[in-house]
Amino acid sequence: MSIAATADAPKTFKEVWLISAGHGLTHWYTATFYLLLPIIGKELGLSYAQIGLIMTVQHFAAAVSNLPGGMIVDTVGQKGYLMAASLFWVGVPYAFMSVTHDFWMLLICVTLVGIGNNIWHPAAIPTLAYRYPKRKGLVLSFHGMGGNLGEAFAPVVVGALLAAFSWREVVVINVVPGVTMAVLILVMLGAFATGKSADSINAAGDQRNVREYMKDVWKLLQNQGLMMVSLSASLRTMTQAGLLTFLPVYLAYELGYSTVVVGICMTVIQVAGFVAGPVGGYLSDKMGRRRVVMSSMILSGVMVVGMVLAGKSPLFVVFIALIGFFLYGMRSVLQAWAIEVTPRNLAGAGVGVQFGVTSLGSAISPVLFGIVADATSLYTGFYLLAGIILFANLLVFFMPDETAPSAIRGKEVTERNRGPLFRWPARPEP
Repeated sequence: MSIAATADAPKTFKEVWLISAGHGLTHWYTATFYLLLPIIGKELGLSYAQIGLIMTVQHFAAAVSNLPGGMIVDTVGQKGYLMAASLFWVGVPYAFMSVTHDFWMLLICVTLVGIGNNIWHPAAIPTLAYRYPKRKGLVLSFHGMGGNLGEAFAPVVVGALLAAFSWREVVVINVVPGVTMAVLILVMLGAFATGKSADSINAAGDQRNVREYMKDVWKLLQNQGLMMVSLSASLRTMTQAGLLTFLPVYLAYELGYSTVVVGICMTVIQVAGFVAGPVGGYLSDKMGRRRVVMSSMILSGVMVVGMVLAGKSPLFVVFIALIGFFLYGMRSVLQAWAIEVTPRNLAGAGVGVQFGVTSLGSAISPVLFGIVADATSLYTGFYLLAGIILFANLLVFFMPDETAPSAIRGKEVTERNRGPLFRWPARPEP
């Protein structure tokens, strides 16, 4: 059965729930580390800039390896197996941190995490998008919700574990859920590869030699639509990475909150993002990607400023929730938008490009925030994040039309994506 035929056939959401659950575990580990960073930072005597550098190294490793990861997905296929391998690779390096007493060894561990995480999205996102072509925004929002669930539960669970165990014991215990989910995905999606829909889940699609494929990838890097969507997503992620890295530090250092309370505050962001995901995805399928992205970016920046001004008042938690709602509400929308301007036979590489660019943003943000915070204060760093997300809103005017291009084979590239870089949003018909 062809990929197109499979995509048009009625299907359940079985694969959506399984892949989304696996996505949740990849984010579980990241959220765990955000909560551990203040503790590790104090034990090792790290500065704000060093704390930021840890996350910068992890995200930079992901940025460098994302495109190669996407190319592996396109050429090797076997997406179920690749997702299982990615999940296993993300979890295990955290266990190595339990024997780490040196800043540089810690950097090596987070580098391994960054490299391992790069295969998940190029395998998972095209799989879901092309199996549910008319509901891209919605199913990718469910995938994003899995990530939100992982990031929501991790701070609470790990915060509770830290009350009974040291952080070194916690990172060892924390390996179990990831390895378990990797085995589950390996069994279920690996077995699924032998079924009728194997080509849409595990096959590479077109068979091309290396030279032809590299020419296609080079043209993909010249796809103006993909690059503008990726740049906008990168600025959104800069705000997210800076916030998730230093909000726990701010709560622990400046406001004096306990580990449990810090975990609850971080969970509030993820719960709000969990609710916002399907709302943003559904609205973007119905109203268009541009409207959802523009409104979410503006409101995210306003909420970051409001959070800082709220201080210790009850409004602080309200602003945290609203930041999570608007910041995460547009994540799956930008992913769906990128898929729509990417040739179908280069979907893995396209996702790799987008996540590579966003990982660069994630790499820059924490260390930039740390440098600004060391030179001035944490408050100035948060204002910087608000300015970044507001600036990202300007790029939406340069982004491509939202109608999906037809499937592109071989060396072809749509004229629409090679056309003018600047295009004002089209007015909706009455």
